[in-house]
Amino acid sequence: MVKKFFIELFVFLTVIALVGCTDKKVSKPKKIEKVKEDKITTIMKDMSLEEKIAQMLILVYKSDTMDDDLISLLQETSPGGFILMKENITTYEKTRKFTDDLKRNSKHPLIISIDQEGGNVQRLNNLSDVKPTNIPFMYDLGQKKDTNLAYDTGKVMALELRSIGVNVDFAPDIDVYSNPNNTVIGRRSFGSDAEVVSMMATSLAKGLEDNKVVPAYKHFPGHGDTDVDSHVSLPILNKGYDDLDSLDFVPFKKAVEEKAKMIMVGHIAVPSITSDNTPASLSKQIIDILKNDLNYDGLIVTDALNMGALTENYTNEEIYTRAIEAGCDLLLMPSSSKEATEIIKNNISEERIDESVRKILKFKYDYLEEDNSVDSSYLGSEEHKNIISKITG
Repeated sequence: MVKKFFIELFVFLTVIALVGCTDKKVSKPKKIEKVKEDKITTIMKDMSLEEKIAQMLILVYKSDTMDDDLISLLQETSPGGFILMKENITTYEKTRKFTDDLKRNSKHPLIISIDQEGGNVQRLNNLSDVKPTNIPFMYDLGQKKDTNLAYDTGKVMALELRSIGVNVDFAPDIDVYSNPNNTVIGRRSFGSDAEVVSMMATSLAKGLEDNKVVPAYKHFPGHGDTDVDSHVSLPILNKGYDDLDSLDFVPFKKAVEEKAKMIMVGHIAVPSITSDNTPASLSKQIIDILKNDLNYDGLIVTDALNMGALTENYTNEEIYTRAIEAGCDLLLMPSSSKEATEIIKNNISEERIDESVRKILKFKYDYLEEDNSVDSSYLGSEEHKNIISKITG
């Protein structure tokens, strides 16, 4: 009996010790998260309402050099970020200095974003003195069905983007190419098979993310079955929920499973869901599907707000107000930061603004706090060319 008692006591104490160790392992990340939350709370307490609103804006500034107006904008309100367009990308040194100056003059970590998908969407190709690696259309990559090659392609893209200071890429395009008349997406997509799109896109995104560039998946709820260019007019997707769920949502579900940190919502109408032609970017019903049905809790960014799908049908006040009310956190390319700030200030509650700003700051201090820059030696390197040659070879 005595022997049995000591054996049972030993087992009991061992279990208690193991549980204690497990609790410690679980509690440590919670403590780290609490420190981060407290840091963000402290930062937000010191921000004016205008500064908070500015964090929700990703601006475009058509110059490749810092001027007094831009310095004032950065120092006074510190916008959430910038998107680099062809006007910002000239010589390597000027471009790199421009992004370094942007970051140096910002109060908070700054989103430096770009459209770099491959194929006909490669802003990096505007460099005039250095030739970056040419990335083929994602459709060509999708045909390989090789997730390792997709990952390596993402790595190539990330390292070359980091050479000019970029930390967020509006890619990959995870629209399922299901309409042959779809010229705006077409070969930008990985293909017409939702599973192939899912596995190839998330592999490429992991290549980006593991190499310190955050991918922004696009364009929810899916731009692959449209035949109208949303840059010009409003595409209308004549599909019901079940059809979307079985095809167009599939890559987004996979992205959410892979812990997507940013998803772009497109200017696409789905009348079967909204009962009208409200674009997804302005529709709470559609964005709630992303949040609730797909369980996504990361940042939601609009497609560019200067596109015809919106500007032909709505005023700026309607666009900015409805996008935030619908659940968007980041507004991409508002026509004027001052106008956008005033509109949001007069139409959106500070509680709703705080909800997005807290998410934005957490994202920044988790993923953008450290400088991710590398030198120009990665641009068009032989190693990168050899990797990419496997796509077309």
